[in-house]
Amino acid sequence: MSIANALKIGFASVVLMSSSMVSAEVIKVAVASNFTHPIKEIAKNFEQDTQNKVELSFGSSGKFYAQIANGAPYEVFLSADQAKPKRLADEGMAIADTQFTYAEGQLVLWSKDPQKVDPLGKVLDEDSFNRLALANPKLAPYGLAALQTLETLELVDKTRTKWVKGVNIAQTYQYVDTLNADIGFVALSQITENHKITQGSAWIVPDEFYLPIKQDAIIVKGAERNATAQAFLDYLRSNSAQKIIQSYGYKIE
Repeated sequence: MSIANALKIGFASVVLMSSSMVSAEVIKVAVASNFTHPIKEIAKNFEQDTQNKVELSFGSSGKFYAQIANGAPYEVFLSADQAKPKRLADEGMAIADTQFTYAEGQLVLWSKDPQKVDPLGKVLDEDSFNRLALANPKLAPYGLAALQTLETLELVDKTRTKWVKGVNIAQTYQYVDTLNADIGFVALSQITENHKITQGSAWIVPDEFYLPIKQDAIIVKGAERNATAQAFLDYLRSNSAQKIIQSYGYKIE
């Protein structure tokens, strides 16, 4: 190969790389904290496949609702419930026809102690625990599910003095993980990897004890023409993404 041809090929490569970098998009995604582990994997794969960049922010769905309602610059919102995306759409802050359920969460009573939580959750009716962690039912869907579970079991009054409330499910998990509470209601996804509970002891709460935790995604107002935002939601529905979601203990519709 001549030097001239080599230079031409090198120049062409630089141009292609430059155009690829220019065309790459960055989208900001607000994610309910229970979905931290699977979305990190999904976003990484999406970036590799599309060369686009995903900036993830984690927190409570209630916090993100308030931020988006006040104009926070997110393109996509992955909520821990259906109500907050719908409210944003009703208020003209999100695009109604982009809303869909990307996962259904499962509630679990968990302890780091391998012997603490029995397979039927009878520990809740005993005096063998010091603190019971749950997310704030007014702010977090998993906290509401925890309250509904205690109501179903008629254990609200018996356990109330032992409650430690987290502002979201991530803080609730931390209470149990750091032993500030010896048992707590957390998301199954927080203690599951490859379809297996990774540590401690747990009782997966039966579905009939609480209302379904259907988690919805939506595109935020201002991003309705953002092709990358739509591509990301499409990717979230792909078979590869759904396998990841299921591997963390979520159900798929």
